[in-house]
Amino acid sequence: MNKNFPDLGLLILRIGFAGMLLTHGIPKLNLLFESPIKFADPIGVGEITSLILTLIGEVLAPILILIGFRTKLAAIPVIITMFVAAFIVHASDAMAVKEKALLYLIGFVVIFLTGAGKYSIDGFKKY
Repeated sequence: MNKNFPDLGLLILRIGFAGMLLTHGIPKLNLLFESPIKFADPIGVGEITSLILTLIGEVLAPILILIGFRTKLAAIPVIITMFVAAFIVHASDAMAVKEKALLYLIGFVVIFLTGAGKYSIDGFKKY
């Protein structure tokens, strides 16, 4: 059996989860240019701060994860963002509504625990 299959699996996991999360985050970039900024404030830090934290978790960090740069560190803001989405923003919603945030949460926890693998910028330094 080829030893690179786990690394290939990590590559697919990173590209799949980070790429799909970008489809949720990139449209939120437009909210930065609206006046006034209207965004949910689920943890009480203000609408602008909540939007910036969400953009870090749904745009900046997934881009870093996608290319495999500082992957474990980049997974932390995504995990926090998905935790807030699942357990605070959608706390009273049906499971079908919070399911997407939970799936992202699980995927990025796995990425945090395993790292980027060989086929990444992080992996390039090790091999």
